[in-house]
Amino acid sequence: MKTRNLLLAGLTSLMAVACTTTSEKPFAVEQIKLNQVGYYPQQEKVAVLDNCEAEEFVIKQRDSQKEVFKGKPQISNVCEWSGKTRTTLDFSQLTESGNYIIEAGDMQMPFEIKANAWKPVADAALKAFYYQRTGMPIEEQYAGKWNRPMGHPDDKAMIHPNAASKNRPAGTIISSPKGWYDAGDYNKYIVNSGFSIGLMQAVYQLFPDYFANQNVNIPESGNSTPDFLDEMHYNLDWMLTMQDPEDGGVYHKLTTPSFEDFIMPADCKQQRYAVFKSVTAALDFAAVMAQSAKIFANYETDYPGFTKNAIEAAEKAYAWAQKNPDAFYHQDQLNKQFEPAVVTGAYGDGSAKDEFFWAASELYWATGKDIYGKEALKYAPKSFTTPSWGNVASLGAFAWMKPGNKLDDKALVELSEQQCQYLQDYCDEAIKGADNNAFHAPYGDNPRDFFWGCLAEGGCNQAISLIYGYALTAKTDYLKNAYRNADYILGRNATGYCYVTGFGVKSPMKPHHRLSGADGIEEPIPGFLVGGPNPGQQDKNDGAIYTTNLPDESYSDVQESYASNEIAINWNAALVAMISALDALAK
Repeated sequence: MKTRNLLLAGLTSLMAVACTTTSEKPFAVEQIKLNQVGYYPQQEKVAVLDNCEAEEFVIKQRDSQKEVFKGKPQISNVCEWSGKTRTTLDFSQLTESGNYIIEAGDMQMPFEIKANAWKPVADAALKAFYYQRTGMPIEEQYAGKWNRPMGHPDDKAMIHPNAASKNRPAGTIISSPKGWYDAGDYNKYIVNSGFSIGLMQAVYQLFPDYFANQNVNIPESGNSTPDFLDEMHYNLDWMLTMQDPEDGGVYHKLTTPSFEDFIMPADCKQQRYAVFKSVTAALDFAAVMAQSAKIFANYETDYPGFTKNAIEAAEKAYAWAQKNPDAFYHQDQLNKQFEPAVVTGAYGDGSAKDEFFWAASELYWATGKDIYGKEALKYAPKSFTTPSWGNVASLGAFAWMKPGNKLDDKALVELSEQQCQYLQDYCDEAIKGADNNAFHAPYGDNPRDFFWGCLAEGGCNQAISLIYGYALTAKTDYLKNAYRNADYILGRNATGYCYVTGFGVKSPMKPHHRLSGADGIEEPIPGFLVGGPNPGQQDKNDGAIYTTNLPDESYSDVQESYASNEIAINWNAALVAMISALDALAK
């Protein structure tokens, strides 16, 4: 793998030399950092010189080389942990659509300005979920060269001994088809599925018209339901199979005991198990079923009976969670008691207060029952936190901020107002100093911003929170800084990567993703957001190669880097939500 990494570095260098303009200068990916996907005409437009100098910069039309803009470098900042100087180049005044080159000294980089600049990314990010589908062939007419035969029908999943009950003893065979592969692996996890759909549907409810007009070429395209909701339903159908019909409990995950090798799904042979009924799985399930029931009520033609089934399932799951509040999934402890040992993703937790709040909030808005309003009050958070699968209180908060909400109960009115204020406080704090940050964004200027999955759980989800803040207040600073976080992810960052596969001058080529790594195709499946820089480097003894320990550069574009270069549905959910919302809001 070291050889592969060196080869990739060489190919990247050759690409930079080969991709030249008429002036025959190579693109300076390592020196000029900018959004490699494109800018909207009225969007703020900033590039960053990374540890290099220039007295001025010019912008030329890419084909004619006609100069259309000249400017001076502005703010320079020294990164406290790297000592590198970053200087901003602001060309926001350039609003005419076209293909351009920015030149600073002997350096240059291409960029584009156009309406709907990010729509291709929004479409690809949603389409990525189709590629993650289990239990069906991924056909050429929808997937092109990334087509593949069906894998994991999951019609003969087995109840694991740690999930055994009176009516479903260990070894019982159940059918649990459909759903999405969770990440670079081939397992399916309720906690992460619930969070992913919940986050995306929270943003869907802000921009339903945008998603109604989206066509990403999936088998359901052309029916009366938006493609976005069709894709959600494919996973919701699987989630319903993970509920024990006897008691309403929800299995934590459907998994093989250990991760599969880097082989295609059709070649996998390990037995799949439904594992342990957990309180967090039950509550995330309840929340997303209640949320979905309300959304899908308008699409009974394509999905008859779903709303009724989803509400019933949600209420049963919530009732089970109330009876089993301490049923947390502790994988290592369970492995000491039951065989076979399970060593796949744990998605463990030590508190369910945030899950209770989210589930109670969604159930209140889906049913109108006072009991769920009282439950939401009991578990309401005292601040707003960035959304993540491990802390879903923010999704509960979003439920109280949706357009069209009407409340009569005084306590619930106060609850809604409090959650809105907590969000505004969060947004105000998030954008402090962003104008002067090294990469001109609220995300990425603190070493704590970089961790496993940081680009989504830090950058995208912060942007989504800012978008919600903007929807509530119309404060343009919130929206501007959401766009800035997207710019960071699309190329204006310390590594110079556009972190979405298939986009930009420099993007990940070897993600930790079995579907991309085992298919024999050079390019990875497009539309996936990788985890991003992670100074923990938990995979460096497993073949990942890091050239630095600097927090914002601790990224390794090799297949072995599960700690910085894996894909995951919750990360792509964040990308879908952020990019789609910003495309919908672009003027």
